[in-house]
Amino acid sequence: MASQWYSLVAQKLFLANTLLARLESDTKRSTAETEALSQGSAELLLRARRTLLVMIARYHQHKAEKPQTLVELEALFPYEVHETRLLRELAETPGSWWNHLDQVESALSQPPTTRKNVTEENIIAVSVEQGPDRSAATLRKTLAAMTELAKRLEEQHSEW
Repeated sequence: MASQWYSLVAQKLFLANTLLARLESDTKRSTAETEALSQGSAELLLRARRTLLVMIARYHQHKAEKPQTLVELEALFPYEVHETRLLRELAETPGSWWNHLDQVESALSQPPTTRKNVTEENIIAVSVEQGPDRSAATLRKTLAAMTELAKRLEEQHSEW
């Protein structure tokens, strides 16, 4: 049963990879198309992360639960399990793929901030809001790290 969930995680990662390949291609495209590819790949990575949580729950015989967050996954266990400890460390490590996806999810879940018009009177008060890096290169790094973790977990649990 758990390997079916691994297949679903792998599918989401493959589709994100497909969108990232299009985003990285030299093809001329509109700003809207570029944004759609970036957001689409980010959303697939976020979906893969949620599916990874369900996969871990299945590995530990929680056959009906579908945790949507790390906190919900941790709440399933009366004891610490290796996978939740690993994910908690990733969540608390700045620059990790988990932390990156937290930032991306937060940014994609909020409406864009309105910016003031720049005039001579308010030029100092205006700043450029950065937000998380959703470049193809950064999303690809996150994808690679997620793929590595999912494969490692699947290999560990298929041995049992």
